[in-house]
Amino acid sequence: MKPAKEAKKYAKMFVNSTGLDQVPQALAELGAVEQLMAKSADFNGLLMNPAFSDEERAKALKAVADTAKMSDRVMQFVLLLTGTGVIAALSEVIRNATQIYLEKKKRARATVMTPVELSKEHLDRLKVSLKKLIDRDVDLDYVLDPSLLGGVMVKVGSTMYDSSIKGQLRLLKEELIKG
Repeated sequence: MKPAKEAKKYAKMFVNSTGLDQVPQALAELGAVEQLMAKSADFNGLLMNPAFSDEERAKALKAVADTAKMSDRVMQFVLLLTGTGVIAALSEVIRNATQIYLEKKKRARATVMTPVELSKEHLDRLKVSLKKLIDRDVDLDYVLDPSLLGGVMVKVGSTMYDSSIKGQLRLLKEELIKG
């Protein structure tokens, strides 16, 4: 099976074995490993290259874990991913684990895009409205997008709510083309 396909299985295993209260910290540690892999070709090669033995990986990862204050649980999980070849899909594992965690906590993550900065009051009102709409607490990721002419776009999971002028113009164009 391909690493990307196995990512969900390993993400589920990670969340279940970590414990719900420790998941945010553990995900942050996995994110740090992912960033280090992106920045350091040597570290990336150590984890990805099958020529290195499990002992060599464990020794090097232990040194990195001590410096980065990584928990033993996360270090063991990274070693498991390297041993099974799923380390190549670490970003997918993190994404899936985050999604599983949010599901278990009855939370959702929404990305809000606007052309101008919104005040805290507006963001709070948006949070309340989204909570009513999707029946979950919502964590907002805020993105400024000057290409929007006005309004707001909100993405929750795979659902997009588009009340931007750009989106409305696109819908109008599609209607005009249909006749």
